[in-house]
Amino acid sequence: MLAALLPLSLACHAQETETLKVMSFNIRYGTADDGDYVWAKRREAAAAMVLDQRPACFGVQEALDFQLKYMQENCTDYKYVGVGREDGKNDGEHMAVFYDTERVALEKWGTYWLSETPDVPSLGWDAACKRTATWTLLKDLETGKHFYFVNTHLDHVGVEARRQGLLLLVDRIGQMNPEGYPMILCGDFNMFPNNPSLDELRELMTDAWKSARMSDYNITWHNWGKNTRDHTPIDYIFYSGFSACDSILRVTQPYQGCPYVSDHYPVTAVLEY
Repeated sequence: MLAALLPLSLACHAQETETLKVMSFNIRYGTADDGDYVWAKRREAAAAMVLDQRPACFGVQEALDFQLKYMQENCTDYKYVGVGREDGKNDGEHMAVFYDTERVALEKWGTYWLSETPDVPSLGWDAACKRTATWTLLKDLETGKHFYFVNTHLDHVGVEARRQGLLLLVDRIGQMNPEGYPMILCGDFNMFPNNPSLDELRELMTDAWKSARMSDYNITWHNWGKNTRDHTPIDYIFYSGFSACDSILRVTQPYQGCPYVSDHYPVTAVLEY
């Protein structure tokens, strides 16, 4: 019915365009003393948000192992990969990647540390915390196409750690994809879009905030509604190898009676092959 109401060119685009929806979600670590927004009071809302948005894959930042298990148990079509940043096993926050097993298949994955010794658990430069990136090679079961999805969280204190961490990401992303597959990088970068540290990444990948046809470009870290000063995001979705980004949107609505699923708004993007 919709195609019949559209001009021929738009109808063909609606029928032929293959899209992939992805999300970046700083879930807020589950042991934080957040009063009315502690994990136990918002976990149902977080799971409901994922089921409503239904991304093919999404990256979470700050997730502890019990949060990951809860999300998987309550979003049953999803599985995840990732390790704790403290020991490379279960300890500490995970930069995990969730993927919808009905839509995509996992082929390979790994985690590295944003530091001078990226292959072992380690603290980098002037960072306050160990920081990691988790990468996955996924196959889209609808289109048969492969793509890489990378998730990270840059340091909230170390200026040099953020700069060097991004340079390491650029280097690794440049090396890891000899096949030339489409690629997505998402995460909490702890920096605003005008930061010059993003320049080299923008030479390699496209910033969805800058390229999307539809965007609600605005604050992503809202601090439980208390941050009304900033009006620019610190959470990002970058991509390469896709023809366009149809939309990038913050998920701002309440779920399960909870006004906020986290102290960050999740960010979704719809990419076109």
